[in-house]
Amino acid sequence: MTSLPLLDPFAPDRVAFRGGEGAVTQAALYARAALLAASLPDRPLVINYCERRDNFALALMAALMRGQTALFPGDRNAHTYAMLAGDNPGLYCLSDTPLPFGGPGDVVFDGDALRRAGRNAGAPPMVAASHPAARVFTSGSTGKPTVNEKSWGMLVAGGKSIPIMLRLEALQDPTVVATVPSQHMYGFETAIMNVLQGGAAAHVERPVYPADIARCLAEAPAPRILVTTPVHLRALVESRVTLPAVARVISATAPLSRELAEASESRLGAEVWEIYGFTEAGSVGGRRTVGTQDWTLRKDFVAREEAGRQFLEWPAFGRRIPFPDVVQIVDPAHIRLQGRAQDMVNIAGKRASLAGLTAQMLEIDGIEDGVFWLPSEDSGMGVVARLVAFVVASSCGEAELRAELQRRLDSAFVPRTIVFVDKLPRNATGKITERAMKDLAAQHLAGDATA
Repeated sequence: MTSLPLLDPFAPDRVAFRGGEGAVTQAALYARAALLAASLPDRPLVINYCERRDNFALALMAALMRGQTALFPGDRNAHTYAMLAGDNPGLYCLSDTPLPFGGPGDVVFDGDALRRAGRNAGAPPMVAASHPAARVFTSGSTGKPTVNEKSWGMLVAGGKSIPIMLRLEALQDPTVVATVPSQHMYGFETAIMNVLQGGAAAHVERPVYPADIARCLAEAPAPRILVTTPVHLRALVESRVTLPAVARVISATAPLSRELAEASESRLGAEVWEIYGFTEAGSVGGRRTVGTQDWTLRKDFVAREEAGRQFLEWPAFGRRIPFPDVVQIVDPAHIRLQGRAQDMVNIAGKRASLAGLTAQMLEIDGIEDGVFWLPSEDSGMGVVARLVAFVVASSCGEAELRAELQRRLDSAFVPRTIVFVDKLPRNATGKITERAMKDLAAQHLAGDATA
């Protein structure tokens, strides 16, 4: 496995991306990428900030053709850019829209001009499997983001195996509509690598609101795959928007409750599958949430336990990747997730996960959004921290909420402090970073979370 195709399977007339203005074939996508590659600066590292998915894909292809490594930051702001630029000499930004920050050598390309100028460029080249294709950053939901380098071979392996893990191979020429950014590993694998290596197509937009999701789905022919998050899925289920037929729904980035999965299957008339993963490995396992609590691993991963440690074995790349979470290994191909390791709390000798507590709260009528939070020692909230619940609710008061939590939870986990807010500071993937939680606490708490 020395080199792998940039596009595989390559069929010049196969549609790669769709949108309101028409379709982009694989041949056209590669032709545009080749034009862009010729104009890129001779630098080793590039941040791909492109917003349209077709532009993101062709920018990635152009960078690979120039032997560059693409960085996928967790957000699009000046602070993150400054941090990355300071840590990575020779870095430049590549975007399809103007940036309010950046440095000399940044490239903002005109996607429309590339579409007009693109011509048949022949068959795409091969890329060395060992080439460091991407540096992916964690979301920072538990602290400072960390970087994980992915070779082209690793990215291709995900593009080939993830559709099989989700049992999508029976769908003929599906089109993905995704509500998550391409820079996030989940969005990258399902809406970019699934196009470059899985034979699927994707919509060029990233819709968030129910009406926009419905429009993008309508602009794509059947079969349609909706790639989303529990936050976006809940809003879609509760909306009254008319939706075209969907063949499969995929959810990730946060735990999906069985109740929401059942409501989603009823509303959309499609199976809802959930992905378990983490940045170090990418998408690890999949399951139909209403059918089982066990996760089936990708065909190229094996679950192992040795000397009390649990890890993923990736034989093709000779890697062992420790699970960052508490899992039960059912067999080498199946795991049962017990909770995120950094999400587990121990109060009065009893253990629970913050995600599990949050999921219980979100099932209460009248709760639109919410999150459980345990201040860390360095949060500035005091020496002895207590659970706090931040809640968005239009028809549920504190007394009613507290009574429902008392009924559903062990008394040790009923939060001492409940804070009602207008909205939670979720990012584009529906997550809330630890820094955002500390900022939220600083706005609304004045020592109430302490003993």
